[in-house]
Amino acid sequence: MAIRWALAVGAFAGLLAVMAGAFGAHGLRQVVSERGLEVFQTAVSYQMYHALILVAASLMPALGLSRRLLVMACGFWLVGIVLFSGSLYLLVLSGARWLGPVTPVGGVCFMIGWALLAAAALKK
Repeated sequence: MAIRWALAVGAFAGLLAVMAGAFGAHGLRQVVSERGLEVFQTAVSYQMYHALILVAASLMPALGLSRRLLVMACGFWLVGIVLFSGSLYLLVLSGARWLGPVTPVGGVCFMIGWALLAAAALKK
């Protein structure tokens, strides 16, 4: 049985990543610095990576992996997308430097999600 919410959220996050990537490539080129474009692209890339793992993880209960651990991993990945990618998007678009410390918290959420996936794979 799939974790349907993770599939839906992953698909939506992937859609938003494609839209943000197009916006960055076409709408921001004349507006922000080259470094700003790099930071924006980093946000897009990490969002897409984690959108894809949300989709994949939604199907992993069928492999016998712990549903509880997978749900927790997906939750951390979702929070990571919001905090990591979201803070980078806002930093580039608004210049609000106070968002800088939020980004690593999102990165830690990504790492916790991956550790939970490893635990789900190893749990008997």
